[in-house]
Amino acid sequence: MKHLLSALMVMTLFISCASDDGLERIPEIKDYTVQNEKEITDYIAKNKLTAQRTSSGLYYVINEPGTGAQPTSTSNVTVAYKGYYSDGKVFDQSKDTGVAFPLNKVINGWTEGIPYFKVGGSGILLVPSHLGYGPLYNNGIPGGSVLIFDVKLLSVN
Repeated sequence: MKHLLSALMVMTLFISCASDDGLERIPEIKDYTVQNEKEITDYIAKNKLTAQRTSSGLYYVINEPGTGAQPTSTSNVTVAYKGYYSDGKVFDQSKDTGVAFPLNKVINGWTEGIPYFKVGGSGILLVPSHLGYGPLYNNGIPGGSVLIFDVKLLSVN
């Protein structure tokens, strides 16, 4: 009798978890595009920035264009940076000597944004979540987060 009762409980659990058509559903992923756009444009207005918007939704500010070599999206570069949210909370920061990496191995906002600078150049990248870490929690970054980076291109390696 105990085995029958256990089997019925397990069947009830499986039946209650299934959808009407019997297929398991993947949770819906939230689209943060509109929310991120507003957050970025509000930040730009509040901080009186002159930013350019690309067709992908990346915003960038060039404070110093630089005079050295200009990287491509596949270049290996050294960049000094500070990453923070629109509320100013810093989530990552390099040393002044920077960090070297290939641009095709980082978030899309960097792959697209760093080539706007020449060596010696500096500015700001305002990265919507679809060009950052996406809609899901990732390594301490909450899903849907707008990421802002103060960047200085130190070298194209």
